[in-house]
Amino acid sequence: MNTVLHDLTVAQLASLLRARKVSALETAQHFLARAHATAALGAFLDFNEEVTLRQARAADVALAVGSATPLAALLGVPVAHKDIFVTRDFVSTAGSKMLAGYCSPFDATVVANLATQGMVTLGKLNCDEFAMGSSNENSAFGAVTNPWDRSRVPGGSSGGSAAAVAARLVPAATGTDTGGSIRQPASFCGVTGIKPTYGRASRYGMVAFASSLDQAGPLARSAEDCALLLSSMCGPDPDRDSTSLDLPAEDFTRSLSDSLAGLRIGIPKEFFGEGLAPDVRAAIDAALKEYEKLGARLVPISLPRTELSIPVYYIIAPAEASSNLSRFDGVKFGHRAAHYTDLTDMYKKTRAEGFGDEVKRRIMIGTYVLSHGYYDAYYLQAQKIRRMIADDFQQAFKLCDVIAGPVAPTVAWKLGEKNDNPVANYLADIFTLPASLAGLPGMSLPVGLGAARMPVGLQLIGNYLQEARLLNLAHRLQQATDWHLAKPEGF
Repeated sequence: MNTVLHDLTVAQLASLLRARKVSALETAQHFLARAHATAALGAFLDFNEEVTLRQARAADVALAVGSATPLAALLGVPVAHKDIFVTRDFVSTAGSKMLAGYCSPFDATVVANLATQGMVTLGKLNCDEFAMGSSNENSAFGAVTNPWDRSRVPGGSSGGSAAAVAARLVPAATGTDTGGSIRQPASFCGVTGIKPTYGRASRYGMVAFASSLDQAGPLARSAEDCALLLSSMCGPDPDRDSTSLDLPAEDFTRSLSDSLAGLRIGIPKEFFGEGLAPDVRAAIDAALKEYEKLGARLVPISLPRTELSIPVYYIIAPAEASSNLSRFDGVKFGHRAAHYTDLTDMYKKTRAEGFGDEVKRRIMIGTYVLSHGYYDAYYLQAQKIRRMIADDFQQAFKLCDVIAGPVAPTVAWKLGEKNDNPVANYLADIFTLPASLAGLPGMSLPVGLGAARMPVGLQLIGNYLQEARLLNLAHRLQQATDWHLAKPEGF
């Protein structure tokens, strides 16, 4: 059985566990062995095998008495967490030297919610430092490589999560999406990932980057798997996260197989301009034709302020980051400079040593746009345009039920290719930023292979609280095609 465990989806593995055809302990040991054997991929940052195996044994006990008590849908299934979520039993670094070796006294709400379902934590996954990046090259602990081509990036900032799922090191993983950091790495690594509506999942215990944008979500092999995880991750958390929506937990699997007959899919002309690579467009067009075969109707729409999303995002997100990261000063926790003359010198040296280049760049941008004389000219104007971008979506949803297009203009690029040009990295987020700025749910699912036989993801964007509809669309396409079953050679 061990030889095929890693090729099973979350749903398939959960079914085997409930049928007692495989044990949670055996499953955990199998995935731990795979993760250790592929350490060169750079996906994992921390393990605690004693805790993992203890959780697996507890799951086996619950499974053994399952006939007497209702079983959680995910009981005994392994999961790994992006290292932006704090965890009590695993080191939490946010990919930064600033938090090297930090152990949290509590679990993030998302981590706790999945643990309540009996999921077994394998470890913590690499990410861009404080979730700032589109390539996972900004981690203080080394870059993650793409399992489809080890010379290419996996996308970011949830690159460790996407790479681990794609390489079959774990059936599912958590990620966070601030400007596309679930959808873009899911696209680059050929897996499925979803960012829910802002506020659906609690941000408590998620190391903050940009508080009005950050949102947690799952990455897995299929839409069905993502629906299972999202159902457990989401829910109100009013006592610990004031931005969480006061909505009950929802079963996102309920309408996976609903018919698509008559569904209107909006195709924004701004997503299909000159900047879109021909190979990416071909894969997206093929997927859209499949939707037409399934009964959906393609409707042309416009999102006229798409290009403005980049300058707006890279004003608002750094502004919030400069505020959030001010807490990392070497006083209460985290890295502290070894040698300094006074308190001010300690602040300066600690932050200079603890933060990487990209984090420093965004702190400086954010501090600048919030400074006296520039707040009105930059930050306030960006917030006004952000509202206009959200209004563009609402106008579009009068014509369609869901929006579809590419996740990124190209497939994954080579490691180091854009290191000397940060703006080139930022431009790669052009198709994911608008939905993030509007707080809308969005997801990526694999729909083909582009240049160099690298994965291409289709992006689906829904109106607020329409995660079930997105998952339905993704699931129906995955029933009709098999791109989500493709895996990188050697894994």
